[in-house]
Amino acid sequence: MNILMISSTFPYPPSRSGTEVRTFNLLKALQDKHSISLVAQRSPDVSDRDVEELKKWVDELILFPLAADEIPIKGIAGIRVKAGRFLESFSKGIPPNVLHRYSPEIQALVDRYVAQGKCDAITCEHSANAVYIRPQYCGRVRTIVNVHSSVYWGRINYLKTGTSENPARDRFYLPILYRYEKNYCDRCDYLAVTTEDDARQLQQFNPRAKIVTIPNGVDLELFPYRSADPGGKNLIFVGSMDLTHNIDAARFFVLKVLPKLREIHPEVTYSIVGNRPVPEVSSLAEYPGVVVTGRVPSMVDSLHQATACIVSLQTGFGIKNKTIEAMAAGIPVIGSDRGLEGLKVDGENTPLRALRANSVEEYIKAISRVFADPDLRQTLACNGRQSIEENYTWESAGQKYEEILTVGNRE
Repeated sequence: MNILMISSTFPYPPSRSGTEVRTFNLLKALQDKHSISLVAQRSPDVSDRDVEELKKWVDELILFPLAADEIPIKGIAGIRVKAGRFLESFSKGIPPNVLHRYSPEIQALVDRYVAQGKCDAITCEHSANAVYIRPQYCGRVRTIVNVHSSVYWGRINYLKTGTSENPARDRFYLPILYRYEKNYCDRCDYLAVTTEDDARQLQQFNPRAKIVTIPNGVDLELFPYRSADPGGKNLIFVGSMDLTHNIDAARFFVLKVLPKLREIHPEVTYSIVGNRPVPEVSSLAEYPGVVVTGRVPSMVDSLHQATACIVSLQTGFGIKNKTIEAMAAGIPVIGSDRGLEGLKVDGENTPLRALRANSVEEYIKAISRVFADPDLRQTLACNGRQSIEENYTWESAGQKYEEILTVGNRE
């Protein structure tokens, strides 16, 4: 089968961020049996080596530069550009972030592939890429949107939790986000989501939409089970530290939880590990016990050195790669409802696989339990790893993705 995969971001190395991790690993799962043509946009931080490595995993790699709108413009000219973007976004019903990355050259290539019968299926790796799917493709090529999570319901969540950076702007854009998601839910053959909650949310746009839940996975070779419990009182938070939800999570823990936790455990450390820490993250290193590492040579080595992994997310939807990767590595996880979304980690008839905490007091209680009880740490480590092996591998996710592409063709 000839598959055209569209990714507005460059999915290599597969540790760049959650979107790229999912895109690369699904691509990797498909490439043995199918011919993959990958269309992506190349940002300045993508090296020639990254390009050469990604070429090994696809039959054809077609790269385009970022759209001109991605280049920041300052001053009065910048204000005019932003005003123009507002008007264009509203008139076209396309979210600004999607519109700014939209490439007419990519659109022309996709049109050509469909017209010439060069692809049997098109996968849009993230809902932002659904902008390239035209209604006239229906019946000519199978179209799949790998949604990751709903941008409309995600924005609603930011507003409800008070974590929106610009509430007035977000409220203004809600009708645009709704219109955009409803449009692609109406015209695409299949939607892939990471959790049942995501499926229910998208079903509201189109009750007849064909939606398949495909959880994120873990490369078990990249995240081996730890060889020993390091003990200690060393906490870790991982993620790309230029993303709003990760910034909010780290700040919440450092500003709200850590001061009270250090009253009980003065020797505790909290390491923020991840690429591209923005200034408001870097400044957290000024607080006692906080370490901001930036990019590290090996994420799993950093995890293995930690007593527990904190996933204090306040916003965001879908299964979090940071959570399942820590569980795969055998690290006890303490997370919020958002951080543990889509995972069965506690409750009746479920082995305890992670500890849940949403308030400051709940975090302090859960962390203190983990510090004090090596048997609890071992239970969480073993149960967490077993759950990942049974339910959250990229091999199983890839099989489900392939079923949408192939089995569906025989309906």
